[in-house]
Amino acid sequence: MKRDLYTEVSARIVAEMEAGAVPWVKPWSATPGANTPCNAATNRPYSGCNVVLLWMAQANGYATPRHLTFKQASEAGGNVRKGERGTKVYFVKQLQIRDKSAEDATATRVVPMMREYTVFNVDQCENLPTRIITPSEFKLRNSDQRDATIDEFLASGGATIREGVGEAYYRPSDDVINLPRFEAFKNAAHFYSTAFHELGHWTGHKSRLARDLRHRFGERAYAAEELVAELCSAFLCAEFSVDGDLRHAGYIQNWIGLLKADSRAFFTACSKAQAAADYLRGLTLSDGQNDAAA
Repeated sequence: MKRDLYTEVSARIVAEMEAGAVPWVKPWSATPGANTPCNAATNRPYSGCNVVLLWMAQANGYATPRHLTFKQASEAGGNVRKGERGTKVYFVKQLQIRDKSAEDATATRVVPMMREYTVFNVDQCENLPTRIITPSEFKLRNSDQRDATIDEFLASGGATIREGVGEAYYRPSDDVINLPRFEAFKNAAHFYSTAFHELGHWTGHKSRLARDLRHRFGERAYAAEELVAELCSAFLCAEFSVDGDLRHAGYIQNWIGLLKADSRAFFTACSKAQAAADYLRGLTLSDGQNDAAA
């Protein structure tokens, strides 16, 4: 029987949540430079659902989320230790096939096909060179104070963020993010993870990514949008070495229902969240380029 990779992965995530663990909440220790899973051979960060799946692998006690394939370990001069079990990661490849339903015999259509690969953490390997094992050094952050780098990131995208409001929320009608004052949060990490969550919602505005999930998820669209914002926050927390936290624990049961009803929902949410985080990074880069040109 043909395997349904979407269902397999979705079941893994649901099992984690039903056991009381949310895979994208504090799966890392906010160690600068060691939060976002990356390929140790190329230093390219993983994206989308693979970020969450590799965070789950961190439960094995790996020092850093640096992974590579069996072949890459061998090409680097090392090897995977005998008996080690790897982690499955997934990539969607766009295949162009002939459209049999079309009148034009040369017509084609694109079909997404999921491919599965196995990667191993560098801690599961031997004889790897230092450049493969060790990430670059990064500046430590003070968890109790505002961070100038993150504040600059929040400001550079052009979002209207009002601090000092009683609750945290994004209001699409006037396109404004409201946040309680910084001092009202337990610490800086809670403030920034909440700000990232609301920025995630902000990216979905019709003037930006125009993310409307109602057609895709129907009555579960609200839960799906919250999942997108949570994952966007988690991705940005990892990038800025912030200890992320779950903003709305009450959504867990809704997310479980969403993933059980739709085996591809998790992949869709991760993809949308990655797009949101990439969009925000893009605004920061373009802002820097505009400053340089001024």
